[in-house]
Amino acid sequence: MKKYKDICLGFSRAGILGFGGGVACLPLIKREVVTNYGWINDDEFAEIVAISNTLPGPINTKMAGYIGYRIAGVFGAILAVCATILPSAIMLIILLETLLNFREHPVVSGMLAAIVPVIGVMLALMAWQFLTSAAKEMKHLVMAIYILLIIMLVVVLNIHPALVVAGVIITAVAVPSKVSQPEEGSDHNG
Repeated sequence: MKKYKDICLGFSRAGILGFGGGVACLPLIKREVVTNYGWINDDEFAEIVAISNTLPGPINTKMAGYIGYRIAGVFGAILAVCATILPSAIMLIILLETLLNFREHPVVSGMLAAIVPVIGVMLALMAWQFLTSAAKEMKHLVMAIYILLIIMLVVVLNIHPALVVAGVIITAVAVPSKVSQPEEGSDHNG
């Protein structure tokens, strides 16, 4: 019974304090599952983060589901996901209902209008971080071709982004990258 209580407390603290969502919650989740409760170690946490990043959906709920499952089975997974999601979902419902009830008030309407450019800048910064990360892994010309191709598929041809991502994944699996293949004649033993 104590482990269920600990799962609720640990993941709800991360859910309540995790402003910024997703990746911003990772230090909070790590503090709970590695430092406070010792359910996993640093290396296991890094592996879970890496694998969670490859799957669709919010990283904090995927991690909560897996870690909860690892600690207490299916019920632990459900409990951890609910403890992660419910605090912010309840706060969102209350906040949005309050804002919608007062949306005509000048302060609230000004605040709502000011949020849009802030979110735009945050998304642009995140896009820039993704691009600089990709630039480390591939040649600039290849990256530019990818960017132009993706813009053409998503913006011009109006293909759903999920289908584009699926196509890239299928292509990557079907056509192995030359980066990951050893060069001919290289020494594999170091």
